[in-house]
Parts: sequence; C-alpha cells; structure tokens
Amino acid sequence: MDFDPTEEQAAARDLAARVFGDLATHERLAAAGTGSDAELWKALCAAGLVEAVEETGLLGLVLLAEEQGRTTAQVPFTASAVYGLLAVARHGTEEQRARLLPGLRAGTTVVTGAFPSYEGQGGWIPWLRDATHVLVPDETRTLHLVPVLPDAVEPVELTAPWAAGRALLPPGSGERIGGSGPEAYEDVLAAARIAFAGLQAGVCAGSLARAVAYTSVREQFGRPLSSNQGVQLRAADAYMDTEAIRVTAYEAAWRYDEGLPVAEHALTAAWWAAEAGKRVVHAGQHLHGGTGADLDHPVHRHFLWGRQLDAYLGCGTELLAELGNTIAKGEGEGEA
Repeated sequence: MDFDPTEEQAAARDLAARVFGDLATHERLAAAGTGSDAELWKALCAAGLVEAVEETGLLGLVLLAEEQGRTTAQVPFTASAVYGLLAVARHGTEEQRARLLPGLRAGTTVVTGAFPSYEGQGGWIPWLRDATHVLVPDETRTLHLVPVLPDAVEPVELTAPWAAGRALLPPGSGERIGGSGPEAYEDVLAAARIAFAGLQAGVCAGSLARAVAYTSVREQFGRPLSSNQGVQLRAADAYMDTEAIRVTAYEAAWRYDEGLPVAEHALTAAWWAAEAGKRVVHAGQHLHGGTGADLDHPVHRHFLWGRQLDAYLGCGTELLAELGNTIAKGEGEGEA
C-alpha cells in the first residue's frame, strides 16, 4: 500500500488542521464544558470538511479524525461521517442518497451509531445529544436510520465529554437503509472501528506533543526533564505505540477504500488503538508530573479521550478473541 495521501486527502487534512487548531483551543474547550462546540461544527461544515469525506474515502476520514483527536475537538465529526455520510453513500438506495446526503454534507443532519464494538456498553450512544438520527442494527443485523426525539434521550456523562445519551430505540423502527443486512452491518462496523482508531491516533499524538513540549522546558536539578534517560525512553515507547496505531488504521482504511478484505485489519487497528492508546495517554499524563494531575490542564483531556476510546473500541482480550474467531472462520483474507 501507499502511505502517501492523495492531493485531495492532503489538502483536506491541512485545512482540518487549521480549523481545529484555530477553534478547538483550550479556552473554548473549557467553556464548552461537557457539551459540544456548535460554532466549530458550523465552521467545519462551512469549510466543506464533512462533505470532503465522501470524496476522500475512509482513509481521508482517518486523516481528518486524527486532526480532531489531536485537539480533542468536541464535535460529532467522526461519528456522523462514518455512521451517516459513508454509511448512506455506501449502502443507501438512490432515493435515500438523494434525500439524506445533502443534509449530511451540510451538517444539518447529524448521525451517530448504536454500534458497540463489543457487548456491555450499557446502551449509551456517543454524540446522541447532538444527533438528528441514529443508525441502529436490529436482531438480524439489518441497518435502520431512526430519528432522534429529544424528549426520549437520557443524557449520560462519560469519561470524555462526548454528549452521549441513552434512548429507547425499538428494534426495526425508522427506515431501513437500502437492502442492508449482515454484510452492510459488518461493513459499517469495520469502518467505524477504523475511523475511531484514527481518532485515537490523533489523541495520542496530541498527548505526546504536549509531553514533549513540557519536558523540554521543565527543569529539574538545572537540566530539562527531556535530558533524563527515563523520560526519553518513556516518550520513545509512546511514540512507537502512536505510530503503530496510525499505521494499522491507515492500512485498514486503505484496504477498505480499495475493496479488499478488511475485517481482520479493522480488528487489528481497534486492538492497537485500545491497548496502545491507553498506554500513550497514561505516559503523557505521567510525563507532566504533578501538572498531569491538574484536571484543568489540556493533557488531562487527552487522557480522558484516550480512556474513552479504549472503552468504546472494546477491551483487548475481547478484540483478540473476535480476531481469532474471524481468522478461524476465514472471514478476512479469503473473502472480498
């Protein structure tokens, strides 16, 4: 595979970096509290970044999700792009695409997913309080797009401020997405795992960047902390973990866009994001020393996001068990 983004993907990534960098500041995030930043969401949509995902594919979304994670921007960008825009574009009927995609591109329609990557999530749905619709699989793994009724949403506060909630979603309610069935469900689940792994790569990169900046100026015994061999080794391990998350997410996204078997690669990316991700955000907080324990410090937000993504993607042993079953059944390399 080619790890170099296309010209369109690179342009979208660079624009996303500017928008997130300019607007997802520590001050704005602190002001948002546990809610989302509506103005940032409008700015992303006005810049055409949500719409760009349709052209740049899942790999493009992973690149943009990295920029969201790098700033821990409190908007439903990654969720709506993967559960809404890509899911409808890939699996919706011609009529559904014509009706739903304009709102998804403009950000007036926001979709999240009742798609736990593992059982035991407790029924909470990320970004539900921001959503107009939620993508729900029924007992046959057929996909339904269900309108969100605000009065039916119970707010849930998670480790990270993801505007989550619980809602009563009767099986089979809403409109069926195209002729979807188990294959469409597995396709969307794989895409979501890859997209959220990309988000974790950004969270980890942002945490590590803050740790490097801090240890380079914080002195102990007249020398920067970064000159300490123990600090260097901890940062190096965090860097290697971050790169492993990024590379496995890139490879899985590239395979998805190329129409290659992706189930095993999506699970591999999810495992790295969950297991290595929590190591990185713990290291980032630890390298800040006592400052890392300050709940108002920006690095703490990366810690919360990293742990939340670990919980959302699923624990490592369950992901490995599913990966083993997938390999044993031949659901991956042998199937297109």
